[in-house]
Amino acid sequence: MRNETRITILAGHFGSGKTELALNLALQERKVHKKVAIADLDVINPYFRSRDAAAILNENGIELIGPSARLASSDLPVVSGEIYRVIHDPSYKIIIDAGGEKDGATVLGQYYHEWKDIGAKLMFVLNANRPYVSTLDGIIESIKGIEKAARLPVTGIINNTNLGSETTPETILNGEFLARMAADQLGIPVVATAVSRNMDGIGVFGGREDIFIIDRFMKLPWE
Repeated sequence: MRNETRITILAGHFGSGKTELALNLALQERKVHKKVAIADLDVINPYFRSRDAAAILNENGIELIGPSARLASSDLPVVSGEIYRVIHDPSYKIIIDAGGEKDGATVLGQYYHEWKDIGAKLMFVLNANRPYVSTLDGIIESIKGIEKAARLPVTGIINNTNLGSETTPETILNGEFLARMAADQLGIPVVATAVSRNMDGIGVFGGREDIFIIDRFMKLPWE
């Protein structure tokens, strides 16, 4: 997945896989950039916060901007003030892991004046197997709600349609079809389709430059 933007914001419906993509994107960026940070702004869903993978980030020299250790396991809506430091340091490549839906995107709105002039890009992460975003109308409504709350336009869609360990190529392609329909209607691109490295049948996607091969770090509560 090519990413030429210094600040990439990932938002989407609950269970879309934003945190998984944020981790993988940060690891990719670290291969070519000295300073990479993930800013964890997910104050909605306690199960998929990027701070849960702090050890992986630390091992790879990726800075995690999140609550202090004392508050990291709480469900309080705490956002670290450290985010201002990396936003205004042009040497950093930053991945923003935002909360789910428009409620989570509301947190993004408070930083509007910080990044409106420095080219931050807001990406909508789609898992078309999640409720409310399994139809074209649902996807459009979700995107418009996030844009309003975040005070930023969504500039692209990342297709992350999956069923966890039960994902098949057909699962992904069905989501991609919906993603492209929504993108065409909104006049924005589908920038990438995420595919797990260990999925059976991954060869179907060989040769496609828009495929983002990811490793799966986050586990569902029942896995």
